[in-house]
Amino acid sequence: MRNQVHTRARLGAWERIPPNRFCRVNRVQFLFHNDAFSCLSRGLAESGREAAGRGGEGRDGITEKEKHGEVGGETPSHSSCSSSHRRCPSDAAAARTQRVKVCPCAQDPRDIDEDAILRGLSAEELDQLEYELQEMDPENAILPAGLRQRDQTKKSPTGPFDRDALMEHLEKQALEHVDREDLVPFTGEKKGKPFIPKPGSGQIPIEEQITLEPELEEALKNATDAEMCDIAAILGMYKLMSNKQYYDALGLVGKIANTEGLNSVVKPDTYKTYPDEPPNPTNVEETLRKIEKNDSGMTDVNLNNIKDIPIQTLKEIFDAMKSNTKVKSLSIAATRSNDPVATAIARMLESNKTLESLNIESNFITSEGMMAIVKAMVQNTTLKELKIDNQRQKLGDSVEMEIAAMLENNSSIVKFGYHFTQQGPRARAAMAITRNNDIFRQKRRR
Repeated sequence: MRNQVHTRARLGAWERIPPNRFCRVNRVQFLFHNDAFSCLSRGLAESGREAAGRGGEGRDGITEKEKHGEVGGETPSHSSCSSSHRRCPSDAAAARTQRVKVCPCAQDPRDIDEDAILRGLSAEELDQLEYELQEMDPENAILPAGLRQRDQTKKSPTGPFDRDALMEHLEKQALEHVDREDLVPFTGEKKGKPFIPKPGSGQIPIEEQITLEPELEEALKNATDAEMCDIAAILGMYKLMSNKQYYDALGLVGKIANTEGLNSVVKPDTYKTYPDEPPNPTNVEETLRKIEKNDSGMTDVNLNNIKDIPIQTLKEIFDAMKSNTKVKSLSIAATRSNDPVATAIARMLESNKTLESLNIESNFITSEGMMAIVKAMVQNTTLKELKIDNQRQKLGDSVEMEIAAMLENNSSIVKFGYHFTQQGPRARAAMAITRNNDIFRQKRRR
């Protein structure tokens, strides 16, 4: 019963089987190539359909018309029965046999009673049906072997898998296997003429030979491989050595740079390791209290690379900067500042008249927050340096146009840190910064 239920559940997936992998036959045949099993399936299907269609039959399965031999207006006789009808007890049975001679393959598959067919199959037939319905993919090398090829082993395992024993068996079998004889046995006989170099080959021609002074000849003859490597580098023969040997020889004066010869193995460079940059030691709470108290010793505030500063604390710092008159430089680069902090910065720039340098690079300020800062710079005339580059999102063309217009109308900014993406705003900003530097230079001369 369990095999019947499992097989019945898979009948709906037959139509998804590729035609090049299985035979496209009627669903009654269960994709089998066995004619005997196909006939059995068709017979069971017809028997189930007959059982469902007979309403007024008697106990022996013969209707009243069949008892009187009235089937389709004809009255068959025993002489018309073939050898396959020898078991027919009467003309009515022969007529019933002729009535079911229609091939089930030509009928609608939806009319077939699959449950009746499965109930009539034995355990061996169900196993065979389940075996034929397995969907295998032999071309997919990623699948395990059990899903690429059907299990054709009928023998039960003799024990657990032992890899060492299997390897020993394979090695023993390979050693015992007789090698195939060579078609042409090896005798060791040498065929052909031996190579004899021509006289004078391998020597430099006389017209290309260079005669040096006796001192140079003696120096080159007694030079080591390392010294020859340095000489080749000085003479520009870079193809005879590696780049490291060449540049080492050119960089050192007065001593031999290469400790190995021209044919030495190229070794990797040893890179210097530098320690990581220490964390920012600034105490944020103490810095906030000094800004609120307008401490004269607090002129430079550096909060760079402090990741855990709360947004509310940053807003309080800029709120305190509105009335502060001592801080000249303020930097909050890489502090995860966002648009609420940018709004607080904009309010601070409208009120503060002593801050000269502001750095807000490498934060999460969007175009809206940056637009508020740019509009606030219209009322600020003391800030000389402003850095806003490397934000999480691109500011956009409209913000860059506003920045260029702000720089043209603001004559106090002499240093501006931002990489423009558009050529127009970049050129306008460069001209404005150049003009502001000229104005600042003229004021300093006076």
